[in-house]
Amino acid sequence: MAFDTSAAHCAAALLCGDEIVAEKHEDMAKGQAERLFPLLEEVLANANMVWSDLIAIGVGIGPGNFTGIRISVSAARGLALSLGIPAIGVSSLEARAFGAPRPVWSLIDARRDHFYVQQFAESGTNPPSLIAGAEIDSLPGDRIGPEVATHPAPTIARIASERLRSGETIVRPAPLYIRSADAAPPRDPAPMILP
Repeated sequence: MAFDTSAAHCAAALLCGDEIVAEKHEDMAKGQAERLFPLLEEVLANANMVWSDLIAIGVGIGPGNFTGIRISVSAARGLALSLGIPAIGVSSLEARAFGAPRPVWSLIDARRDHFYVQQFAESGTNPPSLIAGAEIDSLPGDRIGPEVATHPAPTIARIASERLRSGETIVRPAPLYIRSADAAPPRDPAPMILP
């Protein structure tokens, strides 16, 4: 099973062998925390499966919405721990570039006229970064941009499955933050006075 809440959606897919046997994608600007587990239950039910049938969890780690990333990654870690199975993190940039001829640049709208970008070459990848919208035209080669509609969960499931089958060392998924959160606590909060 794979799921993602790193953007304005709640998405999940269930992969058996090489076939997606159930999936759901719901666009939503907020409410992913409340919707994620009921959606996962629906995906399992649609495939006539239960939690104990799962052998791995794939999860979208971002970049994207700060809170959405934390929702998915913490859910994946908790499920992996309780089920005794691996959780495999997959970046949204990698999912967008999956199956595309290399080299290719993967782009995701980061808002405020900025984009998250990462180049995927035949021999490896460059680290992801944040660039201004005016810099996009200077990127050499092919691009897969935010105008391409994607439903990430099936791709995340396929990438996670490939990693699991390859024997690659699986590390616990961690959020991929390229810039800090839009909202932050005040630097010097007022002291709390208790009666």
